Amino acid sequence: MKILVTGTAGFVGSAVSQKLLDRGDTVVGLDNMNDYYSVELKEARLFRLQPNDAFSFCKLDVADNSGMESLFAKEKFDKVVHLAAQAGVRYSIENPHAYINSNIVGFTNILEGCRHNKVQHLVYASSSSVYGSNTNMPLSVHDNIDHPMSLYAATKKSNELMAHTYSNLFELPTTGLRFFTVYGPWGRPDMALFLFTKAILAGEKMPVFNYGKHTRDFTYIDDIVEGIVRTLDKTAEPNPDYDPSKPDPGTSSAPWRVYNIGGGKPVELLRYIELVEEATGKKADIELLPLQPGDIPDTNADVEALKNDVGYLPTTTVEVGVKNFVEWYREYYRT
Repeated sequence: MKILVTGTAGFVGSAVSQKLLDRGDTVVGLDNMNDYYSVELKEARLFRLQPNDAFSFCKLDVADNSGMESLFAKEKFDKVVHLAAQAGVRYSIENPHAYINSNIVGFTNILEGCRHNKVQHLVYASSSSVYGSNTNMPLSVHDNIDHPMSLYAATKKSNELMAHTYSNLFELPTTGLRFFTVYGPWGRPDMALFLFTKAILAGEKMPVFNYGKHTRDFTYIDDIVEGIVRTLDKTAEPNPDYDPSKPDPGTSSAPWRVYNIGGGKPVELLRYIELVEEATGKKADIELLPLQPGDIPDTNADVEALKNDVGYLPTTTVEVGVKNFVEWYREYYRT
């Protein structure tokens, strides 16, 4: 198949692209290569993909209406994995317009491209942040998500609603995956594991919010990628048992689905830091701080629906995952 992967120079996008290429698909990777974090790291991820003749790269912003329209018309993709987005909860407080342009305007262009070019299935990244202030654990796709706590979360919920509209009006199969704290080699520099490892190895003081009492459902990159590809291969279908008198937030009478994709075993942040200490052989210099605006104290994914529908089964423990990341970090940065 010919598959469009947006955000292909990103953490998850580059790994998904590699997995698809390894199994024989043709991949067109799209990325705007913005400087939200190190462009050099993005280029290094791309460099690993480019030797494959089945991979081609397009530098383009998903918010570019005419550019996206031309790309879809030219390439005639079979399926689309949409991972490009402006990420980060805290940054959405500082720069809201970046989130509207990328996550709302850009997603509209993806939906329009899929609609007009007979794309068989659109799989896109949502986020665990859509659950907002919900404290009912584990978090389920059948829960209400009407109380987002950041603009980033609001844009991700909007994506799910927009996708449903296109699934309903145009019978476009769409599946949203709510990612739970992805980590691992080649990760994003603004993520906790990256920041912790960098600070510990450099002997720098390290801010830890919510006094380290966060719990996170950390999900290793290989498990995320396996779940995405399995989901891509199972085209979304209407739920034959959907009851409009008792609407289920997780399914629909349209070919639309959303799933949690997480590790299923939450870890307290202080324990996570201990694992980084063990992997680096150094002690962290911690500064405990209050909860940050927009942050969610705890996440814990109910992944039963994804297990049942596509056979998703995360296999990498956080102990192994953190060790793998620290080994990659030391090699990449020669520390």
